[in-house]
Amino acid sequence: MARRLRETGRLDEVVRTCIGCRQRADKTTLVRVVAVQGPTTTVVTPDPHGTLPGRGAHLHPTHRCLELATRRKAFGRALRVEGPLDLDALASVVEDPKDTA
Repeated sequence: MARRLRETGRLDEVVRTCIGCRQRADKTTLVRVVAVQGPTTTVVTPDPHGTLPGRGAHLHPTHRCLELATRRKAFGRALRVEGPLDLDALASVVEDPKDTA
């Protein structure tokens, strides 16, 4: 997908919506996640380089957004998967709420 050059000579920013807080943000500030099918559950895996195959969703790397997305059951809808989801792999990229205080 080609991006237009602005009048300033810079490329347009790529904007995505966080599935937790539903706020639009620059793609570079969000973490892309994909669903990887496991033997019994589907693992929601972070994809920091954006190279894993499959449908992706974007999330702010904060505990608040992860909590909101989990409560709203947004991962299943955004990734179009059914059944139990394993979110443990996201713990490595999400900020600890104690660190933000």
